[in-house]
Amino acid sequence: MSASKHQESDDKHSLNKKEKEFVDNRRKDVLQSLKKLQIHCSENEVPNIALLGSGGGERAMVGLLGSLDQLKKAGLLDCVLYLSGVSGSTWCMASLYQESDWSTKLETVKDKIVQRFSGPAVSWEEAYDKLKKYYKEKDLFSLTDFWAAMVVTTIVKEIDERTLSDQRDRHNKDPFPIYTAIDKQCKLSKDADPWFEFTQHEAGYSLTRAFVETSNFGSKFVNGRKIKNQPEIDMLYLQALCSSAVADRDEILQFIWDKIKELLQNLKTKSKTRTEMMMRTETMGGVFSSEESNSPHIDECHQVLMDLVDMNLSVLNGKDPAAYDKSIRTKLSEISGGKRQLIFQTHQLKVAKKVDAKQFMKQYTADVFNFLSNFRSFGDVGLWASIFDCMDQWIWGRKYDFLYNMKDKAVSSALLESETRDYEDAGLLLNSPYFSVLREERHINLIISLDFSGGDPFETVKKTAETCRKLNIPFPEVNIPDKDIQKPKDFYVFKGQNAPTVIHIPLFNVVNCGDKIEEWRNKYKTFRVTPYKAKEITDLMEVAGKNITNNKDKLLEQIRQAMKNTKDE
Repeated sequence: MSASKHQESDDKHSLNKKEKEFVDNRRKDVLQSLKKLQIHCSENEVPNIALLGSGGGERAMVGLLGSLDQLKKAGLLDCVLYLSGVSGSTWCMASLYQESDWSTKLETVKDKIVQRFSGPAVSWEEAYDKLKKYYKEKDLFSLTDFWAAMVVTTIVKEIDERTLSDQRDRHNKDPFPIYTAIDKQCKLSKDADPWFEFTQHEAGYSLTRAFVETSNFGSKFVNGRKIKNQPEIDMLYLQALCSSAVADRDEILQFIWDKIKELLQNLKTKSKTRTEMMMRTETMGGVFSSEESNSPHIDECHQVLMDLVDMNLSVLNGKDPAAYDKSIRTKLSEISGGKRQLIFQTHQLKVAKKVDAKQFMKQYTADVFNFLSNFRSFGDVGLWASIFDCMDQWIWGRKYDFLYNMKDKAVSSALLESETRDYEDAGLLLNSPYFSVLREERHINLIISLDFSGGDPFETVKKTAETCRKLNIPFPEVNIPDKDIQKPKDFYVFKGQNAPTVIHIPLFNVVNCGDKIEEWRNKYKTFRVTPYKAKEITDLMEVAGKNITNNKDKLLEQIRQAMKNTKDE
C-alpha cells in the first residue's frame, strides 16, 4: 500500500473512487427526498448540501444530536449529502455511525445514545487497561492516548474499538461522514495546509489533496511506501484526536495532572487492597499468583508518582517543591531497602526562572523513572514515563508522516521532511469543518452551519470568509451587525457569486432563549468536569431542535434556491 497525492487518480479535482460511488448513489436518494418536499428537479439539478457541526465539547455533541433529530422529523436530513464535524460534534457522529443506516431509524438510535450519555461511566480499571493497550500496541504514544482512555470515555460512556474502515458499506442511507482535525506544525508555521480530514476511505490534507488509505493512517511510510504497519486508529482514539481543545492550555494542563493523580490514587488503593487480601490468604494457607506475590512496594511507587505530579505542578506555579522532593527521596529509599538513593542530588531546587525550573523538572522526572525502572515489580513504569514525558513536551496526536521523504513538488516541503507529525483538535484553529466541504471536487452548493461555539457565535463563519479570501477559495461575504454578536438571531444566510450559499445557525439565540442567552451559555459551558445529566441533555436537545423546527420553511426555500443555482450552472 502506498501513500499518494490525488489518491486513485491523477486528476486533482476527482474524489476518492469509493466516495464518488457513494455520492452518486446518495444523490439519487436526495432526489427522491426533494420530491417528497415538493421540490422537483432532475438528477443533474440536485444540490449538494453539506451539514456542519462545530466544536463545543459535550454541548456540541448533544446539540448536534438534537438538531439531527428535528432535521429528520422535518424530512430534511435525507437531503444532506455530507455531514462533517469538529471536536464535540465528532462525538455525536461517532455514536451515530456505530449503527448501520442510522438515519432510517434515528428515533431509536437517538434514545439509545441519550441513555448511554446519561448512564454510568466506564470504570477506571477498564479505562486504564485501554490506556495500557494503546501504549503496548504502537510505536508512538501521546497525550491523545491518555485523553481518549481517561477523559473521552467519561463523556461518551464507552470504549469504542471499531474503526472507520469497519464502517464501509454500512451507511448507504446516511450522509457521507467527514471527521476533521489539523496538523499542529502546519498551524504553527503557516507554511503548509493544516486542514486534515478522515473518512471511511482515506485520511489526509483537505486542500493539498494528499491522502493515505484510512486503515494505513499512522503506519510508517518512506517515499510513499509502507515499511512498518501500525494498528488502525479506533473510534475512541479518533474522538480524542478531534476533541482535545475543550479549554485553554493551562486549564487542560491542570485537568490532566488532576486526572493522573486520580488514576494513581485508584491504583494505589487497589494495590493496598490486593496486598491486604494476599496477607489474609497467606495466613489462611492460601496461595496468590506469582505476579501478585512478587509486587512489593507498588503502592509506594504510585505515591512517588503522585508526589512527582504535585512537584511538577509546584514548579509550574512557581512554588517551592522541596517538600515533595523530600517525600519522593524517602519513598525511593524505602523501595530499595535503603540500598539506593536518587542520584540527582546536587541540583539546587531553584524555580525562580521558568526555563531553568522546567529543565530541572525534566531531568528530575527522568531520574525518578530511571530509578523505578530497576524494580521489575513495577511493570507499568514505561507507560508512566511516557505520560510524564508527553506532559513535559506537550505531545498530542503524534503519528508517522505518511508523506515522509516523498518527491512531490505540489506538496509543501514541510510535509515531506519530517518523520512524524502531530495532529490535534481543529477547534484550535477554526471551530467548524468548513474546509473539508470546500474541497473543489465536492461541488457543495449549500452549507448548513450549526454553530455550537462558546464564544463569538459568528467567529467560525467570519474567520472562514477571511481565510478563503487569502486562499482564493469561493465563499460569500460575511457581514454581521454589531448588535447581533451578543444577541444573535437563529438564522443567517450568506450568498456570493460563484460561491456556495451558507446558512449559519447559532445554538443559543434570541428566538429559542429569549433574553436568557447568557444563562444558557453559563449552564452549558464548553469545559465541564462532570458530564451532563439526563435532564440537561434533553433540555439542550430541545433548544437545539427549535433552531430547525422554527426555520423549516426558510431551510426549504434555500434548498430551492440552491437547486435553481445548480440548474443555472
